[in-house]
Amino acid sequence: MTNDQPARTGVVIVGSVTADVTTFSQRLPARGETILGDQFTLLLGGKGANQAVAAGLAGARTSFVGCVGDDLFHDLIVDGLSGAGVDLTHLRTVPGPTGIAHIRVDASAQNDIVMVPLANAQLSAEQIDAALEALAPTTSVLLTQLETPASLTLHITQRARQLGMTVVLDPAPAATLDAEVWRSIDIVTPNETEATLISGIEVTDAASAEEAGRWFLAQGVGSAVITMAEKGSCVVTAEGTSFIEPIPVEPIDTTAAGDAYAGYLGAALAEGWTLADATRLASAAGAIAVTRQGASPSLPRRTEVDALLAAQQN
Repeated sequence: MTNDQPARTGVVIVGSVTADVTTFSQRLPARGETILGDQFTLLLGGKGANQAVAAGLAGARTSFVGCVGDDLFHDLIVDGLSGAGVDLTHLRTVPGPTGIAHIRVDASAQNDIVMVPLANAQLSAEQIDAALEALAPTTSVLLTQLETPASLTLHITQRARQLGMTVVLDPAPAATLDAEVWRSIDIVTPNETEATLISGIEVTDAASAEEAGRWFLAQGVGSAVITMAEKGSCVVTAEGTSFIEPIPVEPIDTTAAGDAYAGYLGAALAEGWTLADATRLASAAGAIAVTRQGASPSLPRRTEVDALLAAQQN
């Protein structure tokens, strides 16, 4: 690389963005039941946007590719992303409402989510191509998820691969994918529930996580990282399997823990870290995120993550 060529240390996220409507209550209501809650928040969300914020807070040069509506939530989205230093050149404003996620969180920090794509459904292959081609000279890692139109998943992963990017897929929400998609992915990062639903192998411990990871490799994925919350992470590659120990914390809200993990993983990979080391950084970010309420507000800054890792090593 000559001095006048920029380093490829950037991260690009192609994904969803939502306004997150979150309620907190002691328990989740039963079917047909109305209960009184304790708190309500309205914040930037969406797996794509959350991962972009996490990567930006990790210190990576981060760009986001997606669609936002021209409604009253537009400024909430733009301000939240730009506040984390995310480049919004390729965020397209489209007519109609912004995507919405309705999140319910109980006192044990468990949650359920209904996501309505709305503006996210207007993401197009042309928008993706223009963004990735413009970013390729400075970007080495692509993060994507499954909240974008299913018809575009293969296009996203293949185009990024063609441009020399490392493709990282967070397969959430879990879905059946064409064989070609798996072969275009370098790293897949399902949690234990997603790994179970996709592979058909019930993930309950380290051994079953490794088995599920091997299933992903058999489909053509380069490496698999199975995250298991308080049980840690299982990293499966062609060279072998390693286990990343969890960092014990008291959870409050798990909503964006996976997004913190994904964003920091992408940022570390773009910095040139090994997958095992990147996973340790990501685990620390996820651990901090579960100790805070909300999606984007729970995402930690790099100094906090580095400090937690240093404390674990002492």
